[in-house]
Amino acid sequence: MGLPALEFSDCCLDSPQFRETLKSHEAELDKTNKFIKELLKDGKSLIAALKNLSSAKRKFADSLNEFKFRCIGDAETDDEICIAKSLQEFATVLRNLEDERMRMIENAGEVLITPLEKFRKEQIGAAKEAKKKYDKETEKYCGVLEKHLNLSSKKKESQLQEADSQVDLVRQHFYEVSLEYVFKVQEVQERKMFEFVEPLLAFLQGLFTFYHHGYELAKDFSDFKTELTISIQNTRNRFEGTRSEVESLMRKMKENPHENKNISPYTMEGYLYVQEKRHFGTSWVKHYCTYQRESKRITMVPFDQKSGGKGGEDEAVTLKSCIRRKTDSIEKRFCFDVEAVDRPGVITMQALSEEDRRLWMEAMDGREPVYNSNKDNQSEGTAQLDNIGFSIIRKCIYAVETRGINEQGLYRIVGVNSRVQKLLSILMDPKTASETETEICAEWEIKTITSALKTYLRMLPGPLMMYQFQRSFIKAAKLENQESRISEIHNLVHRLPEKNRQMLQMLTNHLANVAKNHKQNLMTVANLGVVFGPTLLRPQEETVAAIMDIKFQNIVVEILIENHEKIFNTVPETLQLNSQLLLSRKKSTESKPPSCSERPLTLFHTAQSNEKQETRNSIINSSLESVISPNVNSFLHSNSTPRPNPNSSDPDLEVIKPIRPNSLSPPRKARALYACKAEHDSELSFTAGTIFDNVHPSQEPGWLEGTLNGKTGLIPENYVEFL
Repeated sequence: MGLPALEFSDCCLDSPQFRETLKSHEAELDKTNKFIKELLKDGKSLIAALKNLSSAKRKFADSLNEFKFRCIGDAETDDEICIAKSLQEFATVLRNLEDERMRMIENAGEVLITPLEKFRKEQIGAAKEAKKKYDKETEKYCGVLEKHLNLSSKKKESQLQEADSQVDLVRQHFYEVSLEYVFKVQEVQERKMFEFVEPLLAFLQGLFTFYHHGYELAKDFSDFKTELTISIQNTRNRFEGTRSEVESLMRKMKENPHENKNISPYTMEGYLYVQEKRHFGTSWVKHYCTYQRESKRITMVPFDQKSGGKGGEDEAVTLKSCIRRKTDSIEKRFCFDVEAVDRPGVITMQALSEEDRRLWMEAMDGREPVYNSNKDNQSEGTAQLDNIGFSIIRKCIYAVETRGINEQGLYRIVGVNSRVQKLLSILMDPKTASETETEICAEWEIKTITSALKTYLRMLPGPLMMYQFQRSFIKAAKLENQESRISEIHNLVHRLPEKNRQMLQMLTNHLANVAKNHKQNLMTVANLGVVFGPTLLRPQEETVAAIMDIKFQNIVVEILIENHEKIFNTVPETLQLNSQLLLSRKKSTESKPPSCSERPLTLFHTAQSNEKQETRNSIINSSLESVISPNVNSFLHSNSTPRPNPNSSDPDLEVIKPIRPNSLSPPRKARALYACKAEHDSELSFTAGTIFDNVHPSQEPGWLEGTLNGKTGLIPENYVEFL
């Protein structure tokens, strides 16, 4: 498992979970630092050994060169001359080899030792310095806060206000230092992926160059080396992109911390001081408290930020009441009393400020709850998946494929914003939208057209691949097996609404054409994934974790482009099986009452009116139409079975579109003749002899509706007898 992302929003809360996550990142940096130190030590030892080896081989070569063969006689044959020269030739070869070795040894310092020492000192060292500053500011902030909270409420108002202002300044400085430290830690974690591995790759390349007899080994390594080089470059490119995104998010958090708080499952959470009675009197213990309005559960975790550890056992109580503590009834400020259902006595708590107390009071006493609204910052605009929208995308694609398919940096190079907006305003104008179906004037540059296409996709109310499927696509990209990734993405694409899928297919076919010309336009499938991943799968919330998932968004787009024919032109096996199941269910109702596993899934909690039932029927039909793709419909048609049609009067479609009778027979009691195990929430489980109340006909053929132990559900009609 990888390290969890450090969210900037957690810096403000400074929760125990945030501290634990931060510790895991710090431990990873320490482990990396120790490993680099050992690696540098071993690398220097290796270089020293290579120097000794080179020196020994040079001495051996000198010995060969100095020895002269002397033959008997005053003349030498050609064979003897050749043999006599062989030692000098050996010496020459060895010297040349050692000359190359020395160049490799000298380069080893630059390509391996120096970069690793630089990364360890500059990056990891900077993170350690940031940690010292962060720990120092933590201690300072907690000390000032405790001193501030111990101020007597009887002091002059001017003194209290001055003290409040001082605490606010210290708190703001602590928050900024925390943000900068988190940013630096995550930056170093990302940098090590390429700044640590790349020097090793360069060093190995030097070894392969030197060892002539290692040619085969170098060739075997070539594929991996190429793949690793590409991966490093891609990682570097992604790092540059994500670093700017994370830095931008950090700036937003600094400027407006309250507007960018993370959505929490708790109604309220934060630090509170809880009054505890001891043998020698009372003491105030710092707790990290969470409160859930639905369950009225308060969880208190004793935790001291300075020591970085828990000071006792967790405690959870159920809220009964919450009352503001009067100022003149206690020496401490910002206090309120909590009474619990499952604990005797009153729990007195101290908030960190008057505003903090107000928020806790609003959350606990039944007044207006506090929650982080999930704002959708996406521009609604006027972009829609309508005829005009499809026309705009078609025009842009046609212009690119006819005039600029070979332009270098296609879709990566952006156009001038004012020109892009002007082109979009012309294309989106209903008066001019239909004048030219496939052409955009040649006066518009290709980079302006490509930027307009991307901007229009970003202007849609939601991403083309939809917020609700965003996490599912990301999970699919994280699967280990490539075939599993393709299969899961194939299924997800066919779960998209029809217009979204049509637009995605049109765009993906175009991107596949762009990738085919990558030798000219330099836009490979990987490059197109980097460009369109954040556009087609943008997250609903801007968080560090979402930014770190950008690389998986890119992988999804790459899979779509590489497998576009299979994904869009074939039906996933799961949908084919579902369509066959629908047909078998329909046919089974013609001959017998449906069994527990064959009938359509329907849930009735109470008797519904005709108007509600009609609404429900329309929802069922619209859901079926959105799930069953045109390919599945063609499959149904090929089996001579009519497609479900909400406007059809065919009585055979009643299984899919049930109609409740206008009047129901009086409810009666009934006894079960056989046992039945329910497979859905709408069915009742029972044994033979079970008595049901309020039994009456259901709109499902072959089924009755009844009540058992206060639960309403469906019962097979031939399983009961009326009493």
